[in-house]
Amino acid sequence: MIADLAKAFGQLSDPAARGVLWRALFFSLLTFVALWVAAGFGLSYVGDGLVAWIQAQGVGGWLLSVVEVLFGLAWLSALILVSFFLFPAFVATVLSFLLDDVCRAVEARHFPGLPPAREPPLMEEILDGLRFAAVTIGLNLLALPLYLLLLFIPPANVLLYYGLNGYLFGREYFELVAARRLEGGQARTLRKRNGGSVFLSGAVIALLLTLPLINIITPIVATAFMLHRFEKMRRRG
Repeated sequence: MIADLAKAFGQLSDPAARGVLWRALFFSLLTFVALWVAAGFGLSYVGDGLVAWIQAQGVGGWLLSVVEVLFGLAWLSALILVSFFLFPAFVATVLSFLLDDVCRAVEARHFPGLPPAREPPLMEEILDGLRFAAVTIGLNLLALPLYLLLLFIPPANVLLYYGLNGYLFGREYFELVAARRLEGGQARTLRKRNGGSVFLSGAVIALLLTLPLINIITPIVATAFMLHRFEKMRRRG
């Protein structure tokens, strides 16, 4: 697994991967800004409503100022937490539309003997990307209250985050890569047969997506990494 990860990072030096890298950087930055704006707007709306409600209860003066300061600190903390927990899911989803270019570059460099892969129709790629988005973002949004509740129990929140996203990223990246070479039923069968390895690969991807700066290039590295893992599993059967 470590050797496959090293090859995946080495893929970044490939000229064929650099064009995808620049697009990944652009879309990652755009995703980060959009997430901050959306989260900031939502939290500000809640905060304004809370302050208005407190004022309606007859609270004012220095006590209201203290409440506003405390909410400001809570707002900033919540914004950082939302970005930390949801940015990986959002950026991985946005960049899932670039994965085919990365796969072609990896195959040309490391698996030149492979026959041409199946080229999925545009609509299929869009539907796969939307499914990836619905599952990954949806489950992380559902788990967000648990992330926040377990914030002060570090082992529990870390296990929940990497457990959930290890499963999600392992499954989704594997099936996106496998779809180029196998039919849907065959891909799922191979994934289930190698469930432990796919989960650990997904956990590695989830870890990389939480590392600042590294997370921007992670979808490219993750795709190359999972393609290496897939080819090994496919040849083992």
